[in-house]
Amino acid sequence: MTTIKITKHALDKMAWLGISEEQIKEPIEKGSKYKQTDGLLAKCTYISVAYKKIKDYYLIKTVYIER
Repeated sequence: MTTIKITKHALDKMAWLGISEEQIKEPIEKGSKYKQTDGLLAKCTYISVAYKKIKDYYLIKTVYIER
C-alpha cells in the first residue's frame, strides 16, 4: 500500500474534479512515470498526479484530468 500525504492545493483540485484518494494511488503504483524538475508525474488512464517521493511516503503536489 502506498502511503501518501496530500497538499492543500491537491486536495482542492481533487474535490473540484471529483477524484478520490484511491484514484490517485493507481497512477503512482501502476502508471507511466516522467521525471520533472522537482519530482515525478505519473499518468494512468485519464488521471495525472504530480508528486515527490520523500523518505517513506509520497507527497502529492497536484492532480489533473487529461482531456
